[in-house]
Amino acid sequence: MYTATVRIPEDKRDILKIIASMEKREIKEILSEIIDEYIERHKETLELLSDPKWVEIIRKGKEEVAKGVKGKFLNELED
Repeated sequence: MYTATVRIPEDKRDILKIIASMEKREIKEILSEIIDEYIERHKETLELLSDPKWVEIIRKGKEEVAKGVKGKFLNELED
């Protein structure tokens, strides 16, 4: 396992210490749990961005937004 240094503002660190103490846990356990949750929330995005087809669809969509192309209502979209 690798080690990383994380700088946490003092006020947040103090609150985190209190919470860890109340839960009888180590701060590193809490941070690891938070990181796991963050990764899980972003997995779908990472999967989409790893698919060249979706990257191209996103790129085209961003171009259309920049050009001011009017969008469609949900009932106008193909199934």
